[in-house]
Amino acid sequence: MNINEIKPFFEGKRCVILGYGREGRIWMSLLQRLSCCAEIAVADMKPQDIPGVTGIYGEDYLDRAKEYDLLLQSPGVIIKDRLTPEEKSKILTQTELLLRLRPCKIVGITGTKGKSTTSSLTYHFLKACGKNAMLIGNIGVPPLERIEEMTPDTVAVCEMSCHQLEFVHHSPEIAVLLNIFPEHLDHYVSLEAYSEAKRNIYRFQQPGDTAFINVESIPDDICTNPDCANKPKCANSGYRRSRLVTLGCERPAMVYSENGGIFLPDLEIKPEQLHTQLRGKHNVYNIAAALCAAQAAGADIDVCLASLPDFKGLEHRLEYVDTINGVEYINDSICTIPEAAVAAVKAFDGGADCIILGGMERNIPYDVLAEFLNTGAVKNVILLPDSGYRIGEMITAPQVNKVIVNDLPEAVSKAASLAHRRVILCPAAASYGFYKNFEERGRHFKELVKALKN
Repeated sequence: MNINEIKPFFEGKRCVILGYGREGRIWMSLLQRLSCCAEIAVADMKPQDIPGVTGIYGEDYLDRAKEYDLLLQSPGVIIKDRLTPEEKSKILTQTELLLRLRPCKIVGITGTKGKSTTSSLTYHFLKACGKNAMLIGNIGVPPLERIEEMTPDTVAVCEMSCHQLEFVHHSPEIAVLLNIFPEHLDHYVSLEAYSEAKRNIYRFQQPGDTAFINVESIPDDICTNPDCANKPKCANSGYRRSRLVTLGCERPAMVYSENGGIFLPDLEIKPEQLHTQLRGKHNVYNIAAALCAAQAAGADIDVCLASLPDFKGLEHRLEYVDTINGVEYINDSICTIPEAAVAAVKAFDGGADCIILGGMERNIPYDVLAEFLNTGAVKNVILLPDSGYRIGEMITAPQVNKVIVNDLPEAVSKAASLAHRRVILCPAAASYGFYKNFEERGRHFKELVKALKN
């Protein structure tokens, strides 16, 4: 795509870039190359050294930036209710611009958990089928970073976070919503606001588009039955699409994963056909969703299945680290919610006899995890600050050995002395406040495990 086609969006406008991380730098590069704005400004908590650009820095940067014509938001900038609806209408994100332009076929994938694995799998399947595919978005490549490479025969698989979806008014032609669990509530005024951001991935679809949606994530006022007798209610709900396929674990869902098998529309895939290095029932679900998305984008299912054994999974996602003194160490630092911690333990035959929990306290509910641990499913539970201490108070089963520690090095040391079979880092919490991100936390865990050999 020629970037000059983007000029009309910015011509003669005063534009402010909210947040100067990776997406912010892509915005800057794009605007400078277009050379059509009346003014370019950068608004950030921290001062930036950018010659020839208006700087708006400090804690009140958002209040001072809202007077601009366009607010070019980066995903890390928290808006909540700090702007009025009129001011929010001036927000333009890279995801929204990409979806508005539609320079190629776009497969959008979101969900509280599983979106990186499903996006990577979808891309893997498409490449195996010889498609001109690229993987962009929340997985580490800002949506506009590769826009000039996009042609009509490109399939862009775009992992979309809630932050990237919050202010969009367009949707991809193939949309996947994997699940919605309580998460990122520090960024939103309510769980419903977070859920609505996720649902934007299919809210604005056009006739001819396709949505694959977790059956439990569909609002009550949206009917999935093509023969629905309540058409006025459905028609007025604001959702426009010609084909919706539900992802779920009970029939008659068109995509179905149970006991290791998958049911796609008009096709049953038996467990013995799923030769994969991915562990856990939740990954069978991710495979099903990826197959659906890839098939909708023109992939051949048989070719996809043949390529499945070559997909090795992603770092920090049930990643095998090492076996030391007969104990297997697993890095699942991506695990930031309680449901993911339960899934991590269940992913292994024999579970784990030691897990490491805790991280940033976001006041999310831990009842599901506490109920699971109170069955005695894990003998040793090592608890990190801050949320780990709250989880520990909810574990009341006398057979569970609760170990309070101060940091990850102490946690790994304790785990090495207690475990006989398997240790899983599955924090069920965000890393912020202790680490830059879950990747840094996972890398530190792996370094600590390797050091046990010394």
